[in-house]
Amino acid sequence: MKKLILILILVLIFSCKKKESPPPDKTNVNTSQLEVKEVVGIANIEPMQRIVQLSSEASGAVTELKVNLNDHVRKGQPLLLLDAAVEAAQVAQAQSKIRTQQAVIQSQQSTVDALRVNLADAKNKFERNERLFKANAVTQQTRDDSKFAYDNLTLQVKAGEDNIAQQKAKLNELQADLNYYKTLLNRKTITAPTDGTILSIEVKIGSYVDSKTSVGDFAPSGPLIAVTEIDELFADKVQVGQTAYIRAQGDTVVQSTGKVILTAPYLKKKSLFSDNANNLEDRRVREVRVQLDDEKVLIGSRVECVIKLR
Repeated sequence: MKKLILILILVLIFSCKKKESPPPDKTNVNTSQLEVKEVVGIANIEPMQRIVQLSSEASGAVTELKVNLNDHVRKGQPLLLLDAAVEAAQVAQAQSKIRTQQAVIQSQQSTVDALRVNLADAKNKFERNERLFKANAVTQQTRDDSKFAYDNLTLQVKAGEDNIAQQKAKLNELQADLNYYKTLLNRKTITAPTDGTILSIEVKIGSYVDSKTSVGDFAPSGPLIAVTEIDELFADKVQVGQTAYIRAQGDTVVQSTGKVILTAPYLKKKSLFSDNANNLEDRRVREVRVQLDDEKVLIGSRVECVIKLR
């Protein structure tokens, strides 16, 4: 009886094991059948020529602000002025020296012109006396006196012309000094590097600035771009010309459409949008820039950039 019960138990165990099916082999899943249609990256909105930090070539105290926040300016338009009393005085002094030198040259030129008239008369007298001397009509002394007068005036005219040339060279030096002082004066005016919009003004009247001081931020005119980073897993799938769009983070509403205009030629550390500088994540990314169709997107916005791969 016990043997019969044992045989029945063994039969039941064998039949249960036979019914169990082996677990599916996950390694046999064909990943190539998964088609990625779009990739998403966090992006910053910036001008095409990127945001420019304004600074001053010279140092000094701010005396006047010529623009306000959000003003649209033209290339070369003054943005702010620095104290330039010394430079303005140097320019005025150089201009005064130039006027004085010009007067000296004019006076010397008049003297030489008068000498040229006398020289022409002395030449005529000498040539006449030379002919008369050959005809025994005048004495040797008369002929020699006229020659001396002619030669003397010739030397005076030559000396006068040399002096004028020297004075003109000095005038050129003074003009170079004036140009130098004007350059120093112009550096006291900070101007717009190109057409664009004032994003921020970091100084006020009375502030002291130098070449290391940030005066403000400036956005050059032109289309806006979304600068994003795509994970290395999908980096090789992104190409110039692909369509894209941006949306607020966590939202589905499209803020603007655009096209990929640049893909970086290399992978770099994921640092552009990392909130933690000590992040030890070793994933690498490819920088991608998307030109947007809508220029009304707020510069500096952090958005999601969706790039369509198909």
